[in-house]
Amino acid sequence: MDKIFAILGDIHSNLDALNVVLDDCRAQGVTDFLCTGDVVGYNACPRECLKAVRDLGCPVMMGNHDHYVSSCQNLADFNPHAAAVIEWTRRQLSDDEIDYLRNLPFVKTVMGMTLVHSTLDNPGAFGYVFDHLQAEASFIHQMTPLCFHGHTHCPMIYEKQVSAVYRIDAQDFRLPVGRKYFINVGSVGQPRDGDPRAAYAIYNIKTRQIVFRRLEYDVEAAQERIRAAGLPERLAERLAIGR
Repeated sequence: MDKIFAILGDIHSNLDALNVVLDDCRAQGVTDFLCTGDVVGYNACPRECLKAVRDLGCPVMMGNHDHYVSSCQNLADFNPHAAAVIEWTRRQLSDDEIDYLRNLPFVKTVMGMTLVHSTLDNPGAFGYVFDHLQAEASFIHQMTPLCFHGHTHCPMIYEKQVSAVYRIDAQDFRLPVGRKYFINVGSVGQPRDGDPRAAYAIYNIKTRQIVFRRLEYDVEAAQERIRAAGLPERLAERLAIGR
């Protein structure tokens, strides 16, 4: 059987989106899972999402929200909305769940693929990659042809050729030999590219084919969960616009 990987990132406690994605993975014949991190944060179902991801038994990277929730970091300088959810999430999780998040790796290689949440040059600093110049710093440290990442919540492809790095809009394609790719798989639980549909990617090891998936889910149900938990209204509103 071919290895067909689903790469999930930035789930952010959105159970309604995650359930739709997992159903789609089964329909697409996915055999294995990878997670680029930020299982928790922003939305109202951290325990349920964490359980679902742990049940997959897959490699999961340390995201910045996973780190903040599982550490004692002072949140005084944080965005107030993000800080409020981090503090709330800490109260929802058990010691075992916090310990699981605390021990997630920053970088991992699986079957010739590299996984990281943010950047390879300094993964613990959680820097953002929004253009080809920022991607160049990660390519210097990328030892595999393919690296999947997240953090910006925007699907994107960065291609490293001999002489330059190119930014390419997310599209389905077959990975050519001799080039490197730093690929953002988008966000399951809080897309920010103007498309509110849940996002993830599928990679077929044998055919080297990458497919980007976008899925409708019950946004209103996710919004109501946020409001019922007493989390900031802005977090509910942004789900409907994908920003």
